[in-house]
Amino acid sequence: MNTPTNNTYSMLGGIRMNFSDSFFNKIEKKTNVNKETILNLATKLQQGNMKDEKTLREVIGELGKMTGREVSKEKEDKIINAVMNDQVPKNIDKMF
Repeated sequence: MNTPTNNTYSMLGGIRMNFSDSFFNKIEKKTNVNKETILNLATKLQQGNMKDEKTLREVIGELGKMTGREVSKEKEDKIINAVMNDQVPKNIDKMF
């Protein structure tokens, strides 16, 4: 028997993204960051310029603080490079 999945839709960088509850549950389990916090950050991202390096570095720093994980300069640079060059997967659910 299939149970209905609650999905959350968000626009990120002009792309409509579909996030299932299982996605948020996986993230929360790995990071201890809840759905509401993630959605608040997504709203902030929608309002910011995701092609602006300064904005990206601020967001990455905030995510690091939220998750209690330090993001190395090398990893931060790789993330920024991926975002700036449109190399972020459209289906983020598959990343986790």
